Amino acid sequence: MTGDQSSFRPRAGRPRKEEAAETSARIIDTAAQLFASQGFAATSMEGVASACNAGKDTIYRRFPSKLALFGAVVEHMRVRILERLDREIAAAGDVSDTIERLKRVARWFLTINLDPELLAFRRIALSEGMVSGQDLKDPPKGDLFLERLIGVVADAQAAGALRAGNTEFLAWHLLHCIVYGPTNEAMLGRSTYASTQAQDDYFEQAWELFLNGAGPQ
Repeated sequence: MTGDQSSFRPRAGRPRKEEAAETSARIIDTAAQLFASQGFAATSMEGVASACNAGKDTIYRRFPSKLALFGAVVEHMRVRILERLDREIAAAGDVSDTIERLKRVARWFLTINLDPELLAFRRIALSEGMVSGQDLKDPPKGDLFLERLIGVVADAQAAGALRAGNTEFLAWHLLHCIVYGPTNEAMLGRSTYASTQAQDDYFEQAWELFLNGAGPQ
């Protein structure tokens, strides 16, 4: 019996499917930590195996390449962030003012897009996507994050708090106003918006511009 097999002998009384899922989750969590801290090039499959006490065969059976493992890490993070967004929207649902609800959700988008771990994975996804011809930044079946934001924008429109019109365009415009400038700064390694105060100051200005436009009052 090889060391790989003995390392992952199913525990008595536990379903094999559950054991396999637990092993995959541990591999993904370990790989996520290594990718985020070391980068893609410096992280090896052997290093992941050693860090999570798994045999290389165990990892390669689940993830045939380092790029496949990184893709699984990105998808795992996407699911976790989407769950956080859903919780934020549910919590904001208690706010009776639809525009305040939208403002709260928009502020969350700025916070999550400046998360250091997410920024690290975006940098890796950008570089590896360019090398491999794949775009790991974009979800395979639509943008679920934008869909959630569109729903909150639509509620504000229905309440008369935002002008009528193309809801998807308004949601995209809001993202551009709130997220892209600070995110680009952070992707370039700048700490302009590293502090909560700096983010708050930027957000309030961007939010006011989104609501009122740049024309004379």
